[in-house]
Amino acid sequence: MAQNIVRKPDYSDLDLDFIAHPTTGDVVKKTGVDAIKRSVRNLILTNFYDRPFRSYIGSNAQKILFDNINIFTATFLRDAIAEVIRNFEPRVRLPDTEMNDNGIEVSVDPDQNGYNVRITFIIVNRGEPATINLFLERLR
Repeated sequence: MAQNIVRKPDYSDLDLDFIAHPTTGDVVKKTGVDAIKRSVRNLILTNFYDRPFRSYIGSNAQKILFDNINIFTATFLRDAIAEVIRNFEPRVRLPDTEMNDNGIEVSVDPDQNGYNVRITFIIVNRGEPATINLFLERLR
């Protein structure tokens, strides 16, 4: 009788902080949930045309941050983040909620001239939720 072995994939990626491993001197890898969180963060911070030959990847959140700081811009930002996650990160799934926020909360912080973003998503094949907290502000 054959046994089915269920294996959870261990996602891995390079740590873009380029921290050297203390023993080997190689670049440290991010694994598991940390690798996925880093990937989602990178997608959000990528503008269109930032990646050569793949100009369609990005959220254009940096461009949205130069609009007036108000609740309408926060809504545009939330929609842009949801779209880039749905289109380019197959390892996560945004939860469907009755309030249609898709697990993405964007709050305006006018004193700091930016937006507090909290993204809650479910990792595919694991079923465990993960949360990312970001502060997005425009850079000159």
